[in-house]
Amino acid sequence: MTTTSTHLTLALPVFIQGLFLSLGLIVAIGAQNAFVLRQGLRREHVGSVVLFCAVADAVLILAGVMGMAQALSNSPGLARALALAGAAFLAVYGWRALRRARNPQTLKASDRGGAISRTAALAQAAAFTLLNPHVYLDTVLLVGSMGAQQPAALRGWFVAGASAASLLWFGLLGFGARWLAPWFARPKAWQVLDGLIGVTMWVLAALLLRHALPA
Repeated sequence: MTTTSTHLTLALPVFIQGLFLSLGLIVAIGAQNAFVLRQGLRREHVGSVVLFCAVADAVLILAGVMGMAQALSNSPGLARALALAGAAFLAVYGWRALRRARNPQTLKASDRGGAISRTAALAQAAAFTLLNPHVYLDTVLLVGSMGAQQPAALRGWFVAGASAASLLWFGLLGFGARWLAPWFARPKAWQVLDGLIGVTMWVLAALLLRHALPA
């Protein structure tokens, strides 16, 4: 019982770290989010689109963490370099989010247009997800290298947290579109959201620096 309790005590912060890192990277004004919101507004193939986007993210996150873990296992110098680079990236990302908060934009998606088939909807979801170069930088490299810094026994919790963030976000966008669309059309809402993302990214950057720099 004590061992299980100790494991959960260690696992929870790792799960939360993966959750907030993934949320900070995925919550943005972009084509993929606008598409999911549009499908939600139209109530058209919402479950399929949400599931595809969430599963695609989970596969990319798992591949990134496992691949980076294998690459870093025998190279502590590379692990430290990637941690420093990741911390710098997160610091800049956080700064950009705080700068966006000063000049907020909105996320709008029209529910007009002709109906599309499930196959066409999934094809568009795949294009928005896999043809975006940032997904490989953010999801595979950054999230992967940060997850690989975790102890082997806790990497699964990190992947679970990061994957849960994708499922939560896309689920909210798709199934809560009717309620969320007016909220996302308000610049003030994005101002608050970007402010929270900026602070979160800086906290995560500090955690990576603690991993990278010797005590």
